[in-house]
Amino acid sequence: MTTVYLSTAYFAPVSYYMAMLAYDRVVVEQWCNYTKQTYRNRCHIAGANGILSLSVPVVKPDTLKCPTRDIRISDHGEWRHLHWNAIASAYGSSPFFEYYQDDIRPFFEKRYTFLLDFNEAIRQILCDLIGIAPHVEYTTRYAQPAPGETDLREAIHPKRNIAETIPSMHLKPYYQVFAPKYGFLPDLSILDLLMNMGPESILILKES
Repeated sequence: MTTVYLSTAYFAPVSYYMAMLAYDRVVVEQWCNYTKQTYRNRCHIAGANGILSLSVPVVKPDTLKCPTRDIRISDHGEWRHLHWNAIASAYGSSPFFEYYQDDIRPFFEKRYTFLLDFNEAIRQILCDLIGIAPHVEYTTRYAQPAPGETDLREAIHPKRNIAETIPSMHLKPYYQVFAPKYGFLPDLSILDLLMNMGPESILILKES
């Protein structure tokens, strides 16, 4: 049985779902110390003006080190409204937005307390929509992968080129609404793949 370790992620990038499909067992790390500027609380989508980063505001921990599982979502500002409007604006003209919008919109209407719970609820729905059923477990303490297990907790990162950090991952280009303007934009949020390719999303993941 092959095993991969992943961090939790907000509307995770395509490479994250490629990993979940490629391994028999997926272990989501919940005891790592929370750090800023990762996919834990942000995603990248493609809009009319290029790549747009959406970040979920979180409550600043009382201590310097705080496990990701204890990070709370902040209700400061109208971020839920802003995020949904940005997604609707970016993908309103995509082939499958109307088909999936009723599955995605509720995440911006319900209030979640913890970031991990929010991310995992999103992941479960997206896996169902794509048609994959990964075997997912959660760490009970900060994990040290055993020999032969794959650790992608920090490799899938907004500031790292996935083709360089994980050479075995070859992201297959797919249709994107704004490709005529910007060219193909790799490893955006899984939302980008789903809204543009719909039921064919799983084929792109498999072929990648």
